[in-house]
Amino acid sequence: MKNKVQKFGKFLSAMVMPNIGAFIAWGLITALFIADGWLPNEKLASIQPYMLYFLLPTLIAYTGGKMVGGDRGGVMGAIAVMGCIAGVGGLDGQPMLMGAMVMGPFAGWVIKKFDKFMETRMPAGFEMLINNFSVGILGMVVAIIGYYIIGPFMSAILAILTAGVNVLIKAKMLPLAAIFIEPAKVLFLNNAINHGIFTPIAIEQAATAGKSIMYMLEPNPGPGLGVLIAYWLFCSDKTTKDSAPGAIIIHFFGGIHEIYFPYVLMNPLVIVAPIAGNICAITWFTLTGCGLVGPASPGSVITYLSMSPKSQIVFTIIGILIATGVSFLVASPIIKMSNGKSLEEAQNDMAAAKAESKGVAVPAANGEPKKADEVKKIIFACDAGMGSSAMGATKFRNRIKNERPDITVTNTSVDNIPADCDIAVVQEILVDRAVKAAPQAQMVTIGNFLADPKLDELYKQVTSVGAAAPAPAAQEAAPAVEEAPAASSKILVEEGIKTGLKPVPMNDAITAAGKLLNELGYVDEEYIPAMIKRNEEASIYMGMGIAIPHGTADAKNRVKKSGIVILQYPEGVDFGGEKAQLVIGIAGVGDEHLAILGKITECLDDPDQLEMMKTTNNVDDIMKIFK
Repeated sequence: MKNKVQKFGKFLSAMVMPNIGAFIAWGLITALFIADGWLPNEKLASIQPYMLYFLLPTLIAYTGGKMVGGDRGGVMGAIAVMGCIAGVGGLDGQPMLMGAMVMGPFAGWVIKKFDKFMETRMPAGFEMLINNFSVGILGMVVAIIGYYIIGPFMSAILAILTAGVNVLIKAKMLPLAAIFIEPAKVLFLNNAINHGIFTPIAIEQAATAGKSIMYMLEPNPGPGLGVLIAYWLFCSDKTTKDSAPGAIIIHFFGGIHEIYFPYVLMNPLVIVAPIAGNICAITWFTLTGCGLVGPASPGSVITYLSMSPKSQIVFTIIGILIATGVSFLVASPIIKMSNGKSLEEAQNDMAAAKAESKGVAVPAANGEPKKADEVKKIIFACDAGMGSSAMGATKFRNRIKNERPDITVTNTSVDNIPADCDIAVVQEILVDRAVKAAPQAQMVTIGNFLADPKLDELYKQVTSVGAAAPAPAAQEAAPAVEEAPAASSKILVEEGIKTGLKPVPMNDAITAAGKLLNELGYVDEEYIPAMIKRNEEASIYMGMGIAIPHGTADAKNRVKKSGIVILQYPEGVDFGGEKAQLVIGIAGVGDEHLAILGKITECLDDPDQLEMMKTTNNVDDIMKIFK
């Protein structure tokens, strides 16, 4: 049920999010140029209703139609929503944002079904004629349906919702909405709630009153700010405590509320804090008659204040402070007494929740995880199959070899997962490609390849009680890291190890590893930007304080010979909230470099040896591990 709700919410928000710039433009024109705005200008203010009644619904309908039916679906959606707009009276009716969210996908579905029907029936030479006329004719039909049915129906729905909100406001019960808003945000329904529900109602209210409190309910940065400050001041875990100041800046000024969700997931009881903070803030806004003139997206304090009427900006600031203060006071004692999850575990939970909300993390081809005795081959897959997946496969193979010696565990690039793969372990962002390559396999989505809780679940799955554990069978040709060339073959040289480096930004550390690979003759200089791109596509942070920058699959032709460099940052480099003390740059030709990665993986099971690699100033100490 939760997954279905998340998928629906994700679908709603996906129609709006690409068009947020248009919403901001409309909101700024409203805030600046209406009669009560910052720079009143009657002529420029006249732009605002045309954007609200025509531009925004058309953009949403086009996006929704394209999501379902491609480019032709987008055009169909834009045509169809005009029927809705005309059906409720155009500028004299109600803004059809909710109508657009229905008409766009519906029109895209219609043309998609038509195109499917015509796949084997299209007469040769008539493709362009039929394609153009089909959109025109079907678009007209759907627009007529919108005029007579969907437009008036959605107008009635919006009127009922607006009336319900007005009743809540008059009964002074609107603050209770925070009880549902804050938990829904942590489940990644924030954009769906804000843009799918509150914004259409707010637009209706703002059209008559010039502002709406509904714009203020979800994007208020105060509740999340209070939680982050409490973690910063009172959390006993140093890693979490140190990460909070950066999260505060991103959340409060950048408007990226998702950054505080893992802090709530660390201890679910903390959710009480933002709920209490938002209840108090909404109460204040209700009593003072506050409202915004347009949607505040993203939920940055800058956007929030820019959409506030000039006469109420002080009240808006006070409301943010109230939410922050109450949230902080409630969260502080909970955090002081807490021994909950680590931040890394919470972030992994968040990544899993995101994957579920996208509907891509399917457990298996038949919808169920595979039984232990059905699993014969596990593939760890990354973009290039060069580094991160190799280490992950090695570590997991060593972990299960005593209980399940019959299981083959190896690695490959995500586009080359073999057809006989039973379970594929991939990062969330690569799941779509993995499913295409191996639709029969169970997909295990992870945040990193070394210390992800999903790997613990996988271990339990394949070693479960009652599972058949046959005698060792002949293993397939997996990367034989123990027999591969050792460090003496010049894959790792003393000049390729740098210790005691000072912390630098993430991309600078990746670039430094690339430059060292280039200086030692392992790669061309063009390999370096491919390392940056690889991290942008899927994080190169492995877990346990290790990051492995390497190029994308299409940059393999820039590798001259296999080589590895090790950059040690004792204080750690920030990789998206995680600290990497070892940044290991990789350039691989074939499997030659896997011997070094195998040795590094062995170190992960020896905390003392791993700590030595992260802190020693002696290059020889590191080189001895690989001889």
